[in-house]
Amino acid sequence: MTTTFETLEYDIGGVKTVVKAIGSGKPLIFLHGAATLEGFDFAEGLADRFRVFLPSHPGMGFSGPAPHITGMADLLVHYLNLLDVLDLPELPHLMGFSMGGWMASELAAVARDRFDRVVLVAPAGLNDPAHPGTPLDQIAPQDFPGYLAHDPAVALPYFPDGSDAAFAEAFGADRAREGEAVGRLCHPFGMGHPNLRRMLARITNPALVVWGEADRMLPASQAPLWVAALPAATLITVPDAGHLVLQEKPETLRRIGDFLAA
Repeated sequence: MTTTFETLEYDIGGVKTVVKAIGSGKPLIFLHGAATLEGFDFAEGLADRFRVFLPSHPGMGFSGPAPHITGMADLLVHYLNLLDVLDLPELPHLMGFSMGGWMASELAAVARDRFDRVVLVAPAGLNDPAHPGTPLDQIAPQDFPGYLAHDPAVALPYFPDGSDAAFAEAFGADRAREGEAVGRLCHPFGMGHPNLRRMLARITNPALVVWGEADRMLPASQAPLWVAALPAATLITVPDAGHLVLQEKPETLRRIGDFLAA
């Protein structure tokens, strides 16, 4: 069954910003990772209790180009402006995955009063040399499904299999476009910030860190570092799950929902 989303479109500082929305209840903002290949269908698992807003980052997914964005600070301003335009009736929860987890953590650090609870799913950003992530340029294209999911069969449907030339062409174009946007975002410091651990101390909101124990992109050994740096954090580790923990173990969404609804 295809998940049905509303499509909201805004002009944020001259950038066409598309937000998919689903569900009803307290608002929840979700920030996606360094690609949109897995889509947003997972949000159906939260839509029974929350009004989930899923913006595409500038230059990625459904949103328009934003060549002026040259670092995370530009994106933080973009999302603060989007919050102003959304004018939500109550404080939203904030949730980020992978690169979006890094983004959410910096956003919550500078604007913690704009959010209620915070969920970070396998967040990027700390770049701790003792717990290194896997550099994307060291992964052969055919190996990506096995890095994204503990069971590669979960990730394989998101990739071309040679049977649909149009899908393969669109997939390549989308990844090139998103890769260019991510490259500009990461130009200053790579996939993170050298002072991120200091920033996390400002996030006094109740926080939840979620990590797949078999994550090959960002090792689960990073999870305790995040929990230790966040003043009010708890941890959920998910056995037999890789980086795409929300897709691989969708029952995790119920536990996330319980935390948000507490």
